Amino acid sequence: MTESSNPSKSEKRGNCCISHKFVDAASINPGKIAVIHASGWAARIESGSESPEPCDSPSCTPPVYDGDKCFTFSELSSSIDSLSSRLRRILDVPSHNDPYLIRPRFREKLDCETDSNVYMPKVLALYMPPSVEYIISVLSVLRCGEAFLPLDPSWPRERVLSMISSSNVSLVIACGSSFDQFGCKPLERSHWLVESMVCPVLFFSMSEILSVEIGRSSFVWPCKNERQRKFCYLMYTSGSTGKPKGVCGTEQGLLNRFMWMQEHYPVIGEQQLAFKTSVGFIDHLQEFLGAILNSTPIVIPPFTLLKENMISIIDFLEVYSISRLVAVPSMIRAILPSLQHRHNKLKSCLKLVILSGEPFLVCLWDSLHNLFPETCFLNLYGSTEVSGDCTYFDCSGLPKLLKTEKIGSVPIGKPISNCKIVLLSDEDKSCEGEICVGGLCLSQGYLHSSVESQGYVKLHNNLLCNHLTNDCGSELYYRTGDYGRKLSSGDLVFIGRRDRTVKLNGQRIALEEIETTLELNPDVNEAAVRLNRDQTELASLEAFLVLIKEIKSDDSIIYSIRNWMREKLPPVMIP
Repeated sequence: MTESSNPSKSEKRGNCCISHKFVDAASINPGKIAVIHASGWAARIESGSESPEPCDSPSCTPPVYDGDKCFTFSELSSSIDSLSSRLRRILDVPSHNDPYLIRPRFREKLDCETDSNVYMPKVLALYMPPSVEYIISVLSVLRCGEAFLPLDPSWPRERVLSMISSSNVSLVIACGSSFDQFGCKPLERSHWLVESMVCPVLFFSMSEILSVEIGRSSFVWPCKNERQRKFCYLMYTSGSTGKPKGVCGTEQGLLNRFMWMQEHYPVIGEQQLAFKTSVGFIDHLQEFLGAILNSTPIVIPPFTLLKENMISIIDFLEVYSISRLVAVPSMIRAILPSLQHRHNKLKSCLKLVILSGEPFLVCLWDSLHNLFPETCFLNLYGSTEVSGDCTYFDCSGLPKLLKTEKIGSVPIGKPISNCKIVLLSDEDKSCEGEICVGGLCLSQGYLHSSVESQGYVKLHNNLLCNHLTNDCGSELYYRTGDYGRKLSSGDLVFIGRRDRTVKLNGQRIALEEIETTLELNPDVNEAAVRLNRDQTELASLEAFLVLIKEIKSDDSIIYSIRNWMREKLPPVMIP
């Protein structure tokens, strides 16, 4: 067993909470643009028009185009004050009548476990794609001292309702439309989410929130509460048991990741960042927090447009001079041919590219480095259970490393600040084993499960290396199921999995969950699913089925089963 850790100056800074960090960031320049909805750019892409000129001047910062919708830090602050007050009243006063709230007729409440020092927060689901409303909703829920559950509107109905039910959601906040036809369309009162009547639904959009008259609620800042919130967000991951698992993430995990990035890769000068990642993927949190908590403008493209036209991301990055990009290697590999013809303009603005979610092949890095020699490339490693990221490798050190090491993928590197990595092995292998993660990044385990079950383990310090700082007792670690090997440089490389969990488009998928779902189909007796890679390393899921009875047309049954699965699983999980 070997152990690595990385302490940091940020341990001593006393960062209290995300809510106060936002207040500090917003107060620096309240009139500064905080969020841009790229509606003008989207309209141009849809119509096939030429590249637009910014409304003010070609050199204005941030660039804003005709049709874009902009929101200042002052507007965000006012909206958060308003929404958090509304949420507090709705949660605390059962008879409170908010004009945009629909309550179910009956609602069974479950008891929440409590102890003297920790309280279980109420879970508020956010049913909306990346948008200014989503950012405000997250910050409002955190301000209230509760926990948020992101729900991607593209997910099938059954999955959304299952998550709402298993999480005992107290309220769903549903987005109105700030993107018009390009974003989250307004939810009608006849929407299935409302008609299901599983819990109260609050309609919310920037166009209406400030018009709601409501008095201020007096409630304690989360960091001033005598009792600590057990978790501040809930995100579901694919489970090997056939059911998704709800991971209880902490505010200290999010803050630690944010502070590490600020310390080692700070946003300097006038930059624009992007919020384009699905809310169902853990990386989206740092994507927008890294901008908002830095007083940096963030540009949000219509999520549906990027899904339908992946290549449009290149135009988006160019038009808005985006300086940082978060992506999975498979997406970069897919747009690489277009990048090779259109990289000149991006050279001047793209300063940092963060790759995560999948193995990052050395050959892909080589192609990117040749196109963008001045851009910094980071390879991050982690999972939802460890606040997204726990190790990093700066590819500026890769040429030197390749002189002494024969590796096909970029190392996942060393622990970020306040994280610890242990390689756990049954055999006497000091530099190879299962990657176990501890430290501030660790989540509070899975909802409805003990933190010491299902992949979490206590490791006694006397079994670890001598350079551990504490002298006795034990610490909790998350067993990732990934195997790693430590290089002579101290960097880790990923070498495989212990189970049938795979990564596709950066998302963790338990093949057993797909098989369990397939076997619920009335036409399927048995199912086996695997991940297949073609000659270009592009991955896809393949399913092999034993049907209950013989059929005449393979195409018709495949079409039927795929349509049936679309009602139960996200698109990425359909073979």
